[in-house]
Amino acid sequence: MSLLASAQEYFDRAARVMGLDDRIRAVLVNPEREVRVNLTIERDNGQLASFVGYRVQHNSARGPMKGGLRYHPLVDMDEVAGLASLMTWKTAVIDLPFGGAKGGICCDPKSMSSEELERLTRKFVQKIHDVIGPQLDIPAPDVNTNAEVMAWIMSEYAKIHGFNPAVVTGKPVELHGSAGREEATGLGVVHVIDEALKASGRTIADCTFAVQGFGNVGSNTARALHERGGRVIAASDISGGLLDPEGLDVPKLLAHARQRKSFTEFAGADRITNAELLASECDVLIPAALGDVFDEAAARTVRASMVVEAANGPTMPDADRVFADRGILVVPDILANAGGVSVSYLEWVQNLQHVKWTIEQVYEHLSETMRGAYRAVAALASDRHLDLRTASYIIAIGRVGRAAVLQGV
Repeated sequence: MSLLASAQEYFDRAARVMGLDDRIRAVLVNPEREVRVNLTIERDNGQLASFVGYRVQHNSARGPMKGGLRYHPLVDMDEVAGLASLMTWKTAVIDLPFGGAKGGICCDPKSMSSEELERLTRKFVQKIHDVIGPQLDIPAPDVNTNAEVMAWIMSEYAKIHGFNPAVVTGKPVELHGSAGREEATGLGVVHVIDEALKASGRTIADCTFAVQGFGNVGSNTARALHERGGRVIAASDISGGLLDPEGLDVPKLLAHARQRKSFTEFAGADRITNAELLASECDVLIPAALGDVFDEAAARTVRASMVVEAANGPTMPDADRVFADRGILVVPDILANAGGVSVSYLEWVQNLQHVKWTIEQVYEHLSETMRGAYRAVAALASDRHLDLRTASYIIAIGRVGRAAVLQGV
């Protein structure tokens, strides 16, 4: 099942519980705009190469649209459309004045030089500059993009529209970015984990964790868990996984990753496969890589009591039903990994107001936003005997639907 179909099924599940009017449903389901552009650049060897770029703008009822930009060989319109819809619900469930969008370029960044990626990024901005902007649609980093890529976007956009740092978030701090943005998603995941554990009388220091994926989100999640006394017993990157039931040396692993070394070169832990990591015995399992991690078969192997979706779309609906039947608590992606867009919002606000917030201010706002959103979702789930995913969608759909109706749509 595609990510788009999966997101649609989760929406439909919540819509049925809500008794959502078919007319409102039609307004909320379909994206407002889908953009597909061909991008031709000169490679370093002088040859021409063509790529396809996408931007899907799902819903603007609550404000300018917001969403990441990913560079990956598997990017296509369906994936981007599904992720754009998730952004609509993500910004709504944590009550930000944004709608949802997503973008991507079908390319293999690992086979391209930095100069080629810059040319590709600037060409993409040239093609879509008229449909993005501080009051229209604000991109941000996602898979295989980072602060440097955002700086290129800001720079190219400025050539056409003048100085507008709020056109994009996740920029370098030196170029009007926000303190705390890089670690925001992972830190937000940990705030949500802390709240979820409190409900069962546990703390992070009491528990063991397995983190699938060690990019920006996974590595910052592992760091924050370790700093709070949590025992990260398993972690993985694209090359494979590592396991130490006594707890991985997270600072050493972070230093190893910063040197761009694969986990296969890391000494001091047992090697495991990705499937073995997902089935490892731990309290909390954190998928923090790409989507489509759990199908029905994979869900039956999970031995954790809680799954916290730091990645977008890691759980297919059939797997979600297995988790529910097995009594495994799932904190959904639209809630768990919303810390990134929460601090992106703060960066956007700082840019519009031409001010700088301290990292302490950013961290305080992030904690309040993520913990407050989790408590609201958990309260609704408890009151109506729902899973957290359905409760999250109900809150988000209600906010977006009311905004659309109040505007006379």
